[in-house]
Amino acid sequence: MRRREWIGGSILALAALVLGSDSALETAQSFTIPTACTDAAQCASFCSSVVEQGRSESDFLQLAAYQLGPPQAIDLPAANLSMPAPVEPNNVYAGTGAGMFSPAVAGHLSRVYSPNLITGKVDVIDPETFKVIESLDAVPSPQHIVPSWDLQTLWVSGDISYRGGHADVMPIDPKTGKLGNAIDVPDSYNLYFTPDGKSAIMVAEAMRRLEFRDPHTMALQGYIATPRCPGINHADFAADGSYAIFTCEYGNALAKIDLVHHTLAGILPLTAGGMPQDIRVSPDGSVFFVADMLKDGLVLVSGDAFQQIGFIATGVGAHGLYPSRDGTKLFVANRGTHNLAGVKNGQGSVSVVDFFRPRVLATWTIPGGGSPDMGNLSADGKWLWLSGRYDGVIYAFNTDDGSVKSIPVGGMPHGLTVWPQPGRYSLGHTGNLR
Repeated sequence: MRRREWIGGSILALAALVLGSDSALETAQSFTIPTACTDAAQCASFCSSVVEQGRSESDFLQLAAYQLGPPQAIDLPAANLSMPAPVEPNNVYAGTGAGMFSPAVAGHLSRVYSPNLITGKVDVIDPETFKVIESLDAVPSPQHIVPSWDLQTLWVSGDISYRGGHADVMPIDPKTGKLGNAIDVPDSYNLYFTPDGKSAIMVAEAMRRLEFRDPHTMALQGYIATPRCPGINHADFAADGSYAIFTCEYGNALAKIDLVHHTLAGILPLTAGGMPQDIRVSPDGSVFFVADMLKDGLVLVSGDAFQQIGFIATGVGAHGLYPSRDGTKLFVANRGTHNLAGVKNGQGSVSVVDFFRPRVLATWTIPGGGSPDMGNLSADGKWLWLSGRYDGVIYAFNTDDGSVKSIPVGGMPHGLTVWPQPGRYSLGHTGNLR
C-alpha cells in the first residue's frame, strides 16, 4: 500500500497552529497526511473542519492518520445482476408495506434497539409498553443498529471517537436479543450492504473509504477510497442496484459509487453552505432526497444524471429520512440545531413530505423542544421511533396525529432501529429495507 508522508515543516506547523498546540508538531511527524491534502490550503481546510466539530487534538491526529492507497481490486459479481427482482417496477418500497414480513424474521422479538454514544450501551425498549426493559453492554461509542442483508443479525456499528482510534462491530441475535462477540474492525461508523447481499459496505468515515467485507464474518474483501468525501456517512441505492450515492457531510458533496465496476464514479459538489446528512431515493428511483442540516431542508438530486435539481425547506437541522409504509410520504427528522455539539430542548420537529409532489404536508413539534435524530417506523407504520440525540430520550411519534411520547434513556442516543421490519432484504443503516 502506498503512503503519503507529511510534506515539509510548513504542513506540520500549520497543523499545530490550527490546533493551538505545540505538541501537535511533534506528534504529527509519525502520521501520514490525508490523501486529499495535497497543499497547505487543503490541509488548513481539513484541520479547521476538525476544530469546528469540537474535536480534541488526539481526535485530529486520529483523523489525520490516514493510510490510504489505490483501491484494491474487488472480484465480485455485478450488484445489479443478482439482486432480488423488485416487487413492483416503479416502487422500490413496494415490499415494505405494513405486515409484509419475510419468513426470515419469524420468531424475532419485537423490540426497539437504541445505541447510546455516551454510555456505550444499547437500550432495549418494548414497543408495546414504551419502556426500557434492558441495557446491553455493547462496543464503545456505538453509532447505529443495522439489520443484516439476510435479516438474521442486527449489527452494532462503532466509532473511533474513543479507544484511541479503533472500533468494533458486534452482532445482536434478534431471536434472543442477546449480544454476540465483537469483531475487530478499525473504523465502523456506519454499515450498508450491496443489493445482491454479497458484501457488507463498511463506511470508514475517518479513513474516507468504503470497505467491502464479508457480510457474515466482516473479513475485508477490498475497498474504494473516497479522499474527496470528508465525513462520508449515509447512503441509498439506485432502483436497479447499479450504483449508490453517499453523502459527504463535511465536504458539502455527494459521492456516486459504481456497484457494477466497484469504482468511485464521481463527486457532486452541492450548493454552498450545506451539510448533507441522510439520503433516500424516491419510490420510482428517479430522485434522491438529501437532508441538509445547515440548509434546513431537502436537496433534490437526479441520481442518473447526478445533478442537483431542487430544494424543499422542512425544519431546523434536517437529518434523518424515513419512508411511510405505503411509500407515499417521507418523514424528515429535524434535529432542531445546526450545532454538532448539540442543543438541549432545541427547535426539533418532524416534517411530513409528499414523496410524489415534493412539499411539506405537516410539521410535528415536540412540547418543550427536542432533538429528533435517527430511527425508523414501527412495522405497522403507526409509530415513528426517533432518538432524541441531545436530550437523552427516545421519541415515538404517532403518525396519525403527530403526538409524541418521550422515553428517558440518558446519554446520547443515536441510530436506533425498530425490529422486526417488513421487507425481503436490508440495505443497511437503521433499516433501509426493500
